[in-house]
Amino acid sequence: MANANIKKIKSSEIEFKDRLVAIKRVTKVNKGGRTFSFSAIVVVGNEDGIVGYGLGKAREVTTAISKGIDDAKKHLIQVPVHNGTIPHSQDGKFSGSKVLIKPAAHGTGVIAGGAMRAVLESVGITDVLAKSKGSANHHNVAKATIDALSKLRDPATVAQQRGIPVQKVFNG
Repeated sequence: MANANIKKIKSSEIEFKDRLVAIKRVTKVNKGGRTFSFSAIVVVGNEDGIVGYGLGKAREVTTAISKGIDDAKKHLIQVPVHNGTIPHSQDGKFSGSKVLIKPAAHGTGVIAGGAMRAVLESVGITDVLAKSKGSANHHNVAKATIDALSKLRDPATVAQQRGIPVQKVFNG
């Protein structure tokens, strides 16, 4: 079941800032010794409602990071940001990780840790309360956060679906 909120965005038209979430060294043991390679988790965003997540693997760190950035630019989503926070509370899930994000008053800041903080800051959210439950795996937490953000609905869309004015969505 595809989510109707997920909009595909062309990455060539937008200037992105990338954030490195995690980098891990992995080892493969061969007959001739050990072979090291690196896996990098990268989040890109324009800090104005667009974010993407990517994974890059290579023998060198810089190559892994650049592959992760390219992968993230292929998986962009648009998120409704309302006055520096999210329109409503939402939970997300991916594999063993569960996340909960809640809107916060102006001046609160981004109360989140690790992979969630990188994703939320890349979107352009400045005030939010977030909690990660379940697995703390960086891959799964980042994907669960993106899942929660993709489920968010814009107040104008909600008002249109209900057939009421936008002001009534907030007041009633």
